Amino acid sequence: MNNIIVGLGEALWDMLPEGKKIGGAPANFAYHVSQFGLESCVVSAIGNDALGNEILDVFHEKNLKYQLEKVNFPTGTVQVELDAEGVPCYEIKEGVAWDNIPFTEALQTLALSTRSVCFGSLAQRSKVSRETINRFLDTMPDGEGQCKIFDINLRQNFYDKEIIENSLNKCNILKINDEELVIISRMFGYPGIDLQDTCWKLINKYELKMLILTCGTNGSYVFASGEVSFLETPNVNVADTVGAGDSFTAAFCASIIKGKSVREAHKLAVDVSAYICTQSGAMPVLPETLKKRLR
Repeated sequence: MNNIIVGLGEALWDMLPEGKKIGGAPANFAYHVSQFGLESCVVSAIGNDALGNEILDVFHEKNLKYQLEKVNFPTGTVQVELDAEGVPCYEIKEGVAWDNIPFTEALQTLALSTRSVCFGSLAQRSKVSRETINRFLDTMPDGEGQCKIFDINLRQNFYDKEIIENSLNKCNILKINDEELVIISRMFGYPGIDLQDTCWKLINKYELKMLILTCGTNGSYVFASGEVSFLETPNVNVADTVGAGDSFTAAFCASIIKGKSVREAHKLAVDVSAYICTQSGAMPVLPETLKKRLR
């Protein structure tokens, strides 16, 4: 099986207080995977406009491979406001290019060569991109060590129960934060407020290999095959938290693919995301001390 790792969904500009920075969870994920020496690819759509061309320029500069269709919709933007602790609040523009990712012959070919993929709920808010994501997941070959990561990434009101349940049925790894887990518990009618109990219910119901639960400053968990790994969140000087979760997912995925244990993968993911929090924007270059841990 080919070892291409795909970030599938939105590619956009985060309009931060200090200016615009490239963003979108799948692009962030693919970029950080590539920093660990794995072949990655961003799949999305951009507009026939200056912002779309700038995305291509940034991806070229970062040596990030991509399959971005140009469509007759504007390139996506997100207005980002940061609170006093650097935590972002998003205003996500609608009717944009990444809402209209077409399923092309080239994308089918890529899917057949993809070992692992990370996708979320946000890019499924529109029918066109939702159908493309589902076709991509269905086209991927099954195989040992394959990761289909659903990084749920609930934003604004751009999700519903049907989309969430369908994605849970198609993934084998779920990444979710504590606030999202509460929303999902209410949506699916799970009683009680025990987060770990809810995680095991999701693993059993949807036959997941693993579930990653992040709890901000309160640490993170990985549930896998009857074991639970918990690590505290490092105390760092936060510039902003934009893209930190995506870098966590990328480092974890890269570690698992390279044969690391769940605990080792979890530790690297925590350390990488902590570093990202000390930097502005979602795609800083990782220091060699982190990258060499997978060499």
